[in-house]
Amino acid sequence: MRTLIRHVLARTEPLDEVLVRGWVRTRRDSKTFSFIELNDGSCLANVQIIADANLPGYGEISRVTTGAALEVRGHLVASLGQGQKWEIQATTFRVIGTAPDDYPLQKKGHSPEFLRSIAHLRPRTNLFGCVFRVRSRMAWSIHRFFQDRGFVYVHTPIITTSDCEGAGEMFRLVTEAPEQPAASSGTTRSVQTDAEFFGRPAYLTVSGQLEGESFACGLGDIYTFGPTFRAENSHTARHAAEFWMVEPEMAFCDLEGDIALAEELVVHLVREALEHCAEDLDFFQRFVDKQLVERLRFVAERPFARVAYGEAIEILRASGRCFDYPVEHGVNLQSEHERYLCEEHFRSPVTVRDYPAAIKPFYMRRNDDRNTVAAFDLLAPRVGELIGGSQREERLEVLTETMLAHGLSPEDYGWYLDLRRYGSMPHAGFGLGFERFLMFVTGVANIRDVIPFPRTAGQAEF
Repeated sequence: MRTLIRHVLARTEPLDEVLVRGWVRTRRDSKTFSFIELNDGSCLANVQIIADANLPGYGEISRVTTGAALEVRGHLVASLGQGQKWEIQATTFRVIGTAPDDYPLQKKGHSPEFLRSIAHLRPRTNLFGCVFRVRSRMAWSIHRFFQDRGFVYVHTPIITTSDCEGAGEMFRLVTEAPEQPAASSGTTRSVQTDAEFFGRPAYLTVSGQLEGESFACGLGDIYTFGPTFRAENSHTARHAAEFWMVEPEMAFCDLEGDIALAEELVVHLVREALEHCAEDLDFFQRFVDKQLVERLRFVAERPFARVAYGEAIEILRASGRCFDYPVEHGVNLQSEHERYLCEEHFRSPVTVRDYPAAIKPFYMRRNDDRNTVAAFDLLAPRVGELIGGSQREERLEVLTETMLAHGLSPEDYGWYLDLRRYGSMPHAGFGLGFERFLMFVTGVANIRDVIPFPRTAGQAEF
């Protein structure tokens, strides 16, 4: 039976026989044997294979090139080389799949831009192997966090007729007729039809929140974790057209409980990364961001500061700092403002609450002053906002009034208003952009490099 290389390297005793399979990173030959570095993606480290020239089939060693898929049987023995505990003395090896000389991932440095052009191969590199192992662990940790607290996992629809954020940045779905031969050339083409497949305009979802609220109003505490889409023509390192969101919704919960859970989730995930992704974090620390582990410990060990939006504006104005974006009341904080609050003023993670109603969506609960809403953003060093959330407006009359003020038709949201007609109660939730969090926990600076196959404006390959 095949043994994963991470399990091989974690052994405390040698083995008379071990079977490993993976991809060749390098091969070095001498007169009487060859050194092969093999990696199977289960961990960052390679296992060294010693292939003696007397092995049956050693004449095939020339096919063991970088990128080739290889199966090796042999003895696991203590290594005499520096920096490695074990090596495998091969008794047999078999080339499963060859890789020619034009294999793109030869032993040299590759830019992130180049690797995005071969996104189907980049998981074989050290950097992206680390990124996607951490992504996997963080996804599992998110599910464990909510499941351990009694939350129900709900799959909210990807196709929706509701614009949760009211920003109009949605991908509209259209149908196409079967391909028809073009009259002149004989080629085929698809023709868009005028009919709406669903009988009304439909879109790719920007959030599962509204549907999540309906389940919270029957099941109590629920969470969604799935893909969301924004048709925002942005080319920054922080924006993608397709990304994943973690969105809990809690019945009988106010803003204070919402904030407490968001802070608890971030601390839980950071501690999970520090404890269970140490090898990958060490790679990021050495080659991506030398302050990464220090910053993660900073978040894991310090209580979050909490500040009202109005107070945060005054702190920024009093800083004497010349920001690229002016600090104005009634305007959303920019990343540079958020980082100043975390990194320089409070020197801790920060939760900013009670934002002006005019800059927030219709579903957020109006505070008693009628000018602000019970909303918050959770800010972390270097990346700024990690989480945004709010207490939801549970009062039917106020929600209807707010919808009209935002130019929304209450008739289109009749089902959403029903949640306030029938057994309404305080409830709250938030959204964690999964890729934004991964940028924070890995130090990787571009969102395109924490998504397996990035979709951004003008880019949807693979």
